[in-house]
Amino acid sequence: MKVRHLVLVSAALLVSIQNVSAKKISAPEEALFPVSPLVTVKGVESFYPSVAGDFMVYAQRKGHHYSVLRTSTNSPSSGAYELKPLTLIDEMRYGVAVNDGSIGYVSNRMGPISSWMWQGQGDGHVSIGNMATYRGGLAPFHLNASSDGNVWCFDSTFQKMRYNQLLSEFSKPMDWELVGQQWRMYDSDNFRPKTGYLATKEGKKNKFETPVLFTFVRSSSQLVMIPNAFNGAISPDGKRVAFVRQTNGNYDIWMQNIDGGGLTQLTSSPYGDFEPAWSPDGKRLLFVSNRDSKGDVHNTSIYMLNIKSIQVQRLTNARRAVDGGPAWLDNKSIVFHSNRNIQSPQSSTGRNWNIWKLKLN
Repeated sequence: MKVRHLVLVSAALLVSIQNVSAKKISAPEEALFPVSPLVTVKGVESFYPSVAGDFMVYAQRKGHHYSVLRTSTNSPSSGAYELKPLTLIDEMRYGVAVNDGSIGYVSNRMGPISSWMWQGQGDGHVSIGNMATYRGGLAPFHLNASSDGNVWCFDSTFQKMRYNQLLSEFSKPMDWELVGQQWRMYDSDNFRPKTGYLATKEGKKNKFETPVLFTFVRSSSQLVMIPNAFNGAISPDGKRVAFVRQTNGNYDIWMQNIDGGGLTQLTSSPYGDFEPAWSPDGKRLLFVSNRDSKGDVHNTSIYMLNIKSIQVQRLTNARRAVDGGPAWLDNKSIVFHSNRNIQSPQSSTGRNWNIWKLKLN
């Protein structure tokens, strides 16, 4: 009886081990839409693409050096033009594409950080945001613009301690995961790398003061402040701005007209929604969220929102991947950055950011 009992126990253990093994090697979930790598450079991180007209602009980091590049939407992986540093200390980030080939960016060449637009040819660089950013009164982050480059937006903080920290962090090499998750900069639990993070969930306490969003109209030099807002995106026609607002530890997408009217909450999830991006026709928004991973900072996907119906559709679903920084390449395809493994994009990740393309059906 003892031998028979031992055989039965051994068989049960074998079945249990086989079941566990089957779970570990289970096939990854099939991609919701076709996804393929678009910009991959060995040893270089490429992230936060921006598209306007025939141009795509994106940021890169090689070692400790940051740069902003522009390429054609027809051949994004080749023939890139790199914005040239103007001083020995000149780290450029937050690249923004404009229809005529101009490039918006943020630089530390003036001491603090300030926002600029290279005019697409020659040597002219236009200040964005009036003298408030030029003199360091504001620290502009998450730069964005309308397609024609007339209306711009950026966010900043009035909290003295965090303001000084952000200026220091700009001039130092950023941890690899923060490079591709820049929405985390205003969250006291997520602003620096560590072992674990609280879920971005309603009720989570944030010790940082809420940031403020500024819109700037070049034709009139009008600078307008929107409290409790960041991650702004100007609509292609320059008439609306979408942004992220934090309420009780939760992040949702909001929208309002540039003239101040029409304030509307677009998403309402108990988890985090970030990084909105307008479609070329102004009818849809892309955004990043961890709503399907229950607030996990290390598992975010790209979603699409129909502004009229407020219906949300999930576009990416890779296991454990951090998908972010979406932009519309055209009405039928989008680009985004991700830490997906190129060989097994649905199931494996790494410590490098590349730019990917997704084709909508």
